Amino acid sequence: MLRSARPRRPLRHALLAAAVLATLAAAPAVPAASTAPAAPGRTGAQDAPPPRPAGIGDPLFPHLGNPGYDVLAYDIALTYSGRNDAPLTARTEITARVTDRLPRINLDFTHGTVRDVTVNGRPAAHARAGEDLVVTPERTLYPGERLRIAVRHTSDPRGNGGGWIRTKDGLAMANQADAAHRIFPGNDHPADKARFTFRVTAPKDLTVVANGLRLARERAGARTTWTYRTAHPMATELAQVSIGRSAVLRGTGPHGLPLRHVVPERDRRTARPVVDRTAAQIAWMERYAGRYPLESYGMLSVDAPLNFALETQTLSVFGRDFLRAVAQYPKRAEGVLVHELAHQWFGNSVTPRRWSDLWLNEGHATWYEALFTDERHDRGSLVRRMRAAYEQSDGWRRAGGPPAAPRRPADGGQLELFRPVVYDGSALVLYALRQEIGAPAFEELERAWVTRHRDGTAGTADFVALASEIAGRDLEGFLHAWLYGERTPPMPGHPGWKPAKPATREKAAAPAELAKAAKPAEAAQPAR
Repeated sequence: MLRSARPRRPLRHALLAAAVLATLAAAPAVPAASTAPAAPGRTGAQDAPPPRPAGIGDPLFPHLGNPGYDVLAYDIALTYSGRNDAPLTARTEITARVTDRLPRINLDFTHGTVRDVTVNGRPAAHARAGEDLVVTPERTLYPGERLRIAVRHTSDPRGNGGGWIRTKDGLAMANQADAAHRIFPGNDHPADKARFTFRVTAPKDLTVVANGLRLARERAGARTTWTYRTAHPMATELAQVSIGRSAVLRGTGPHGLPLRHVVPERDRRTARPVVDRTAAQIAWMERYAGRYPLESYGMLSVDAPLNFALETQTLSVFGRDFLRAVAQYPKRAEGVLVHELAHQWFGNSVTPRRWSDLWLNEGHATWYEALFTDERHDRGSLVRRMRAAYEQSDGWRRAGGPPAAPRRPADGGQLELFRPVVYDGSALVLYALRQEIGAPAFEELERAWVTRHRDGTAGTADFVALASEIAGRDLEGFLHAWLYGERTPPMPGHPGWKPAKPATREKAAAPAELAKAAKPAEAAQPAR
């Protein structure tokens, strides 16, 4: 996820804003509705239970996602008036496949006004329940049916809670972990990936960018409509639309990969030396993780004092001050660039099945950030960083839970999930695994992971199984201790490494330190 614009603060003290079987077993999924048979002609209004929030049973975010359907595609149209303190008019069309009997359809959506809803072209009743929009079609839907939901609504950039970022010249998105449904209705959980199309109309003097590749730019009077589409499925938390007075700097990466970097117009010249590093960074990542897995890549620098960086798909987001940080702190800042780049493999192409699988995203991104810094800027820093993480690991586990079983955040405190244990604490797990099976097998595992699960979702059990397969021996016991243990196991190859003694109550309270880093202040910008 997101990193500091001024990389003075240790990364393990940086927050995210950019699924464990044992826990899932204890958290039953919320059913869509009774699965008792019903006459196909019976109407949804007659057949449906009262509107209520639903969820897919994620133990950390129990009301995120919705059962009963699989989203295939989103088509999102937004009209921006030129004022970022006014709601946008919007229309979201969702194409899905029904997987369970549905007398009602739950969508995650809040912070906007709904004008009307249709289901398969027919008007449908709708009501609010918690942060859900509950839709009642004319009749109950059954597994295997195609579903097309169209919602006319507003998308409100005002208020706190994530979603839209209001910049000096427009808007951008930061949806991690659970804020996409503050912008558009959908199935807001990473387990349900889909392809996206964005059609954004804005004043003609503004530039609009979004995930994927641009399909069209059509001017009509004083307005221009920009159309973008993703070539690969994407989680809702990774959606991106940016509107502002921006310059688009283009380039070419390995294998002819299109590169586009979006920066404030006045930063066009100062940004060029920074963005010109991207092709080499991608080539470096490909040595370890295989060919870049998406259709394009680039940096989005928004004109706002962000305290984070975020890996929105194909277009990683940074605050404007980060451009200066790269020149001022090249060792630290270039590692942050690689952190967000690594997420395009780990988190974007291969997406966590449950939020408790977040360690697979952030641990890998932190690992490659540390490895890149070690190889390119500061030889020996990887081992030093891992030893420092080892000393702190027990404290991080006490504060936030072990890497693959993080403690559930308090209601409204979702960013508490992005504690040090999912960054350096999880990179430490990968270091221990490499120590245990050797660098060649570890690198084979990394390439196999992103190849086997490309464009899909995967969880901790999948990683443990693949690691055992590549190593040729059962690693379940070894990795279980590292991923779920309350205490950090001995580090293979480093018998002298010892955990730090328990700190004072104040010192041990890592989440409080992280909360300071998370404030939109002048200080560090955490990498998610």
